[in-house]
Amino acid sequence: MSGKVEIDVELKKAFIAQQQKLIETRQKLRLADVQIDALKLDIRRSELTDREMAALPDNTTVYESVGHAFFLESVEKVRKGLETKIKDSTEKIKKHEVRILFFNRKHDKILARPLQFLN
Repeated sequence: MSGKVEIDVELKKAFIAQQQKLIETRQKLRLADVQIDALKLDIRRSELTDREMAALPDNTTVYESVGHAFFLESVEKVRKGLETKIKDSTEKIKKHEVRILFFNRKHDKILARPLQFLN
């Protein structure tokens, strides 16, 4: 009878560890989704700003926000900065999507493991 209790305790510990891994993986998935949404919003803002700045003459100077400060810059330079920001954000989104695929696979593996305990 004590052998059965030992097995039950070990099984319970293993199941709890798997549940913790499952929770951690779900949190990482949610975090990646939130980060992708934030990057998409950032891209959208940059695209709208670029579209509005396209109507301005090239010799116009505009204020560019840098942290808490604003600097006078040419429209061309600000638009190049926006273009770079859009490209960087797009690359980050791709990296997060790869992470999501990894975490989805990990999540599926964790869900399959409790069935192994029963066999």
